Amino acid sequence: MTVLLWILAVLAVPTLLFGLWIAGVFLKEFFRPGGDVDPDVAEAMGLLPAERQNTKYAGPLPAGWDATLAAVRGGDWKAGAKLMQDIGRDWDRRSRAAALLGDIAADDDDWLLAWEADRPDDPDAAVVRARSTVFLAGNLRGAKKAKYTTQEQFAGFHRMLERSREEIARAALLNPDDPTPYVTEITVALGLGYPHAEMDRLWTEITTRAPHHYEAHFSALQYWCAKWRGSEKLATEFAERAAANAPLGGLLSVLPLIAHFEHDTSDDAEADRTPKMIGRVDAGLADAAAADPTHPRLPELRHLLAYYLALQDRDDAALEQFKLVDGYVNALPWRYQGDGEAMAEYYCRIRNATAQAVAAASSTD
Repeated sequence: MTVLLWILAVLAVPTLLFGLWIAGVFLKEFFRPGGDVDPDVAEAMGLLPAERQNTKYAGPLPAGWDATLAAVRGGDWKAGAKLMQDIGRDWDRRSRAAALLGDIAADDDDWLLAWEADRPDDPDAAVVRARSTVFLAGNLRGAKKAKYTTQEQFAGFHRMLERSREEIARAALLNPDDPTPYVTEITVALGLGYPHAEMDRLWTEITTRAPHHYEAHFSALQYWCAKWRGSEKLATEFAERAAANAPLGGLLSVLPLIAHFEHDTSDDAEADRTPKMIGRVDAGLADAAAADPTHPRLPELRHLLAYYLALQDRDDAALEQFKLVDGYVNALPWRYQGDGEAMAEYYCRIRNATAQAVAAASSTD
């Protein structure tokens, strides 16, 4: 009998090890805030259900922009021209507005053609055209993984990116002080696979004009990530250097959080709770508190702060950030969950668990 039990025990070891491996693989997901939580707790706090989350933006657009974009979609190019003119040399807002207008033009550019016909050398129209051409390249490729993308789609994608370089050069020539054309070119660098030396040249053009430009840093960090043209080391070094050199309130404290998120392959949440990660989150909180509350990219930092504060069991602080962004979910980390519905559901699962934890702690006080 003793020998039989010993044999059974030996045979059980592989099963036990397999079970432990499976537990480890899913530990991070299961121990993240989520699971079966009562959504009524969050809704009682005034937070919105998944079906009422805006899946197009990370946060509300600046005042008046919604009406302007609606007018442009209706064919009123002068509304778009006025928006760009009013923004002036606020480079962060300029690149954001150019992207929104360029996205519209990639679907229907009749209004932009009318603008260009009326003002042939308008640098604002030129930078919107450059951005729209990059968006059009993306539309031609499609959003599927490479193995599901045809050679014809890739050919159209690369052809349009090459054309966008001409549009970018023209926009830069018409407004030499503007970093926006070069910021637009980072997407081209990703798509065409610029070598590091060429990316360094492009980066010099940007930082000479706008050393702490948010979109430029966000996009360049993607270039330096392992999944594109860099590595975890290069991405982390880029992120930490930029965050250290940026003024408080410039939002670039988000970069080390993004670099961590992009390369985190750990199987549990302990990697998100290290002293270094707690320090990064604290830096982000200070940055957000000092930022212009109307900065169009501030919600992107707040989304990541809410996420990592939740993972660190800092529920009160996490809930505060969730309340500041609630209603919008198109931001990291939710964006990587899939389509709009999946984004909203994942966001609400994490948020609802945080709300429930806060409510439970309050009831025991």
